[in-house]
Amino acid sequence: MKLLKISVVFLVTFCFIACNFTEEIHFNKNGSGKLSISMDGSEMMQMMPESDSIRTEEKVDSTMVFKDLIREKKDSIALLSPEEQAAIKRLEPFSLHMLMDPEKGEMKFNMFTDFKDVAEVNDAFSAFQEASSIGPNSNTGGMQAGPTGEGTQVNYSFKRNKFTRKIEITDREAFQKSLDSLAGSEMFLGSSTYTFKYHFPKRVKATNVEDATFSMDGKTMIYEVNFLEMSKDPEAFLIEVELEK
Repeated sequence: MKLLKISVVFLVTFCFIACNFTEEIHFNKNGSGKLSISMDGSEMMQMMPESDSIRTEEKVDSTMVFKDLIREKKDSIALLSPEEQAAIKRLEPFSLHMLMDPEKGEMKFNMFTDFKDVAEVNDAFSAFQEASSIGPNSNTGGMQAGPTGEGTQVNYSFKRNKFTRKIEITDREAFQKSLDSLAGSEMFLGSSTYTFKYHFPKRVKATNVEDATFSMDGKTMIYEVNFLEMSKDPEAFLIEVELEK
């Protein structure tokens, strides 16, 4: 329960402070792999007053398995609206690891899952944001103060040595509401970053991303973007990668 409490406070608060997100995917030769989305909230922890109840908690190093949690809370979840139940259902494949050390000022989240096909984890970042809906304070609505990703869908594809990550606006009205919610948090989100870090089983032959950097063996591609810019114009951030045969 302590992990739930801290995770909700963290996810509700992150949109008010500059944060660095990392989306990392490790691909195997057969197309299976592991995806993780992490966030470093240490800056938020360090800005909290010493009297804050979260900062005064003892060190926490725990992992929450959403599949198990959803099974345990199935009766309560059944009382929610169909939309809320669908949002929670999207969390089922994931686990969430949290490290919080008040003494060192560290607060880090990492949501991860294995997949057989990367298309199984489409829109994982939205699931990361929706993680707060599983906690006891989900009705606070704090997530609405920042970009929620509503009205968009992230689609992954990795076939025949070609990888694609594409964001599609699926609901213009919902997306516009999400943009409108940025008005009060642009100052904080302006310095936030989102880093894509992809590990492929073969060397990268070509990519449409001009600012990408690569590991010495050419199998890892890293691409960092401004989180606010990506939130405002998600369809512009198309990533295409072709591997060597």
